Amino acid sequence: MLRFTTFVALFLLTALTVTARPSAARPDRNGEPTAKPSDRLYEIRIYYPTPGKYAEIVDRFRQYTTKLFEKHGMENIGYWTPTDTTNKQLVYILAYPDKAARDASWKAFGSDPAWKEVVAKTEARGKLVAKVDQIFMKETDFSPKVSVKAKSPARTFEMRTYTAAPGKMPNLLDRFRNHTLKLFKKHGMTNVAYFLTTEPTAPDANGQPRLVYFLAHEREAAGKASFDAFRKDPKWLKAKGDSEKDGPITSKVESLYLVPTDYSPMK
Repeated sequence: MLRFTTFVALFLLTALTVTARPSAARPDRNGEPTAKPSDRLYEIRIYYPTPGKYAEIVDRFRQYTTKLFEKHGMENIGYWTPTDTTNKQLVYILAYPDKAARDASWKAFGSDPAWKEVVAKTEARGKLVAKVDQIFMKETDFSPKVSVKAKSPARTFEMRTYTAAPGKMPNLLDRFRNHTLKLFKKHGMTNVAYFLTTEPTAPDANGQPRLVYFLAHEREAAGKASFDAFRKDPKWLKAKGDSEKDGPITSKVESLYLVPTDYSPMK
């Protein structure tokens, strides 16, 4: 009886210890701690339409696809087209509980008679999509909570993709965590979400994930002006210098300015 009582006491003590252990916190848009990063899987999908079919693919999402995604358990985060209208792409983000849920949802979506009917109707005169790129991601520990908000007037978004120098991804993440987000906010940019690519997205040539993040601006010109001021900020110059004492920590930076579609949940 004594042994059993001792066992129960130890079990309860262990349970309380685990429960009381604080979770990793991350800053919100105001720099205040929030909950630990979500385990959700995010997927960026970039559609390249066949020639002359750009408006039709954008409209198919408006009329049919987003609703069928919801039907099959996918969360519509945002839908955008480039501000450069010569760049014919549709960029969107979906969220899922995990990879298994993602695969199950897409399997159900693809076999849905309603979707097959939509395809037959909209592709009677030829395919709409020439190619689809996919990027799978998880939130970083310093990302604001991904919040689907529609602002009025709609904002301009910027998708930025960073490839780190060999072995330098931890340094790059530290710089964002400790300096960059605060300085972006200081210069009028809204931190929307920060992600690290994950499997099955291919890593970079050095086997590292890529950092993909989204900022929001009043418009494209305002975003470029904010970045000009950011790059001249003495605090940024110091943070950059301190973090690059042993050489650059990025090897490639890509930027794409985007405007939300009329049916995008995030605007």
